[in-house]
Amino acid sequence: MDAKIIEKVDRALTELKAGNLIIVADSLDREAEGDMVGLAEKVSPETVNKMVTRARGLLCVPMAVEIANRLELKPMLENSSDAFGTAFTSTLDAKSTTTGISAFDRAKTIKRLADPDSTWDDFYHPGHIFPLIARPDGVLERQGHTEAAVDLAKLAGVAPVAYICEVLKKNGKMARRKDLKAIAEGNGMSLLTIDEIIAYRKYQQNQAIQTITSVKLPTKYGTFQLEAFDNPDGGEPTLLISKGDLATGDPLLTRLHSECLTGDVFGSKRCDCGPQLEEALRRIERNGRGALIYLRQEGRGIGLANKLRAYALQEQGLDTVQANQHLGLPIDNRNYQIAAAILKSKGVSEVRLMTNNPDKIQQLDGYGIKTVERIPLEVGLTSENQRYLLTKKNKLNHLLKEVGNA
Repeated sequence: MDAKIIEKVDRALTELKAGNLIIVADSLDREAEGDMVGLAEKVSPETVNKMVTRARGLLCVPMAVEIANRLELKPMLENSSDAFGTAFTSTLDAKSTTTGISAFDRAKTIKRLADPDSTWDDFYHPGHIFPLIARPDGVLERQGHTEAAVDLAKLAGVAPVAYICEVLKKNGKMARRKDLKAIAEGNGMSLLTIDEIIAYRKYQQNQAIQTITSVKLPTKYGTFQLEAFDNPDGGEPTLLISKGDLATGDPLLTRLHSECLTGDVFGSKRCDCGPQLEEALRRIERNGRGALIYLRQEGRGIGLANKLRAYALQEQGLDTVQANQHLGLPIDNRNYQIAAAILKSKGVSEVRLMTNNPDKIQQLDGYGIKTVERIPLEVGLTSENQRYLLTKKNKLNHLLKEVGNA
């Protein structure tokens, strides 16, 4: 990791935490544009006025998905055709404002959006502020200004809400990289690129992987090594169950398994999680070398309580995707970055991945782990799990041959 990038991002974070604005440029092969960025917690009428008069674009407020869910914000259009997939929601103004358009009123609305106690009822709908919803894993999932701004808020240790505005030149044309550098220097602002934020986040997460302890684990499937790693979010530890020398030899036989208490422990027949866990361990034992990373992402990342609420809705006729949507929750909120970091810490760069889920392959590749072979992990179709597996195939793009088109 280039020390200059670390220093540059740290300096920008210091500026943001002081309530100042910075400029963030995206890739030259994407929009090739820049946005002024500020932290919603630190907003003031002066910085809003500075942003709208000197950046000249559309002022928007990116936020983490959990904030948008709490505020009950819905997409502006169900089937948006935005070229870059920007997640616009319905507009709003804080009820403490007058017309909502002045720099003072917009600052009030932005500040209220960052308030952890704010709700839908604190705002007029529609209004003059455009909330945007960032992807859960930020710039590592989507390289947009929405995600960059929310990532910077998280890195700064404040509420994951920011405010941004595209930078235009005085002649009304978009400011490009050379223009952005001059504008940043002229306004005394730090200039970052999204690529630098990506590099900084990857560096931080690789640094954050801390082993708690490692023990022998004799099981009915074989004897493994069990290693526990601290979770950066403070949750239960991520577990590495492994056999043999992971760093040398052919691409590592690997399984990324998200926690499923009902399937893994209680043997629920609603899903295929328990049988997949067992079969993966059997295959690693037979192979004599491999790794299973047990990720604490219960219910595709929505948690046990919400998963059980979704189960109740499924008993009323909804499928697993519809149930999550009905609850206002992500369809699949899982992230495999910590798994990639653990693999890297063990010297692994290529894997033979036991999975039916192409998203795992795509995410690992984004984090620098190459899947040289996908090994299907289909463990049996039953009357109890048939609808669940069919939904995974048709709506979540899982690669399942045994389901057919039932």
